[in-house]
Amino acid sequence: MQKLTLLSWNVNGVRAAVKKGAMQALDMINADIVCLQEIKAKPEQIPMELLEWSGHTPFINSAERPGYSGVAVFAKQPPEQVAYGLGIERFDIEGRTLILDYPQFRLFNCYFPNGGNGEERLQYKMDFYAEVSKYALASDKPLIVCGDVNTAHQELDLARPKENSTHTGFLPMERAWIDEFLALGFIDSFRLFQQGGGYYSWWDMKTRARERNIGWRIDYFFVAEALRQNITDAYILPEVQGSDHCPVLLELEF
Repeated sequence: MQKLTLLSWNVNGVRAAVKKGAMQALDMINADIVCLQEIKAKPEQIPMELLEWSGHTPFINSAERPGYSGVAVFAKQPPEQVAYGLGIERFDIEGRTLILDYPQFRLFNCYFPNGGNGEERLQYKMDFYAEVSKYALASDKPLIVCGDVNTAHQELDLARPKENSTHTGFLPMERAWIDEFLALGFIDSFRLFQQGGGYYSWWDMKTRARERNIGWRIDYFFVAEALRQNITDAYILPEVQGSDHCPVLLELEF
């Protein structure tokens, strides 16, 4: 049996995260495939200790706009094929997706848009969601979608659901998309192992919410039903510092 550990982490600026000790955390976790979101850096700006991380091949999709968005994957096992973006310019200029093909699955590392800053940006987010669903339906391999989805799914996925019911990240239309996506044949892998509340992956730094665990679970591994039997664990590491998000992990056996 082959065991694989996948890690997803919104680092909120890869340069800042490395300065705050992210490399030590990544070395300790020792995942086989590391998916980062919101790297906020061009390839040449990524710290050398990460870019030349021993045993890992880097794949980077940066936004055109400096210091904004962007995703990266660092893989012990190089993929068969890599796609940088969805092939849709209005989304691809923000460097939001990396798609890696492996023999048993296709990995979709994604930094989903935030719906704040007005109606136009919320529509952008919903349009992006729709394109992800289209891609999932068309995939000819079992898909693993990971990343910062920027939406809490259910009331137990955030500390203060009532106060946030009219705020982006917990709007009915955003939550409905997760329902619809799961209905396409996907599993919220974390919920295979933990059913209760109090598990979060993002906290507001300005209000020191992490100290009080007033957070949101907005980072996910959505896994195709075809891979259900291959999932051996899924968990969150809230103790790992370096970002306003913490890593989420998925373990598989093939």
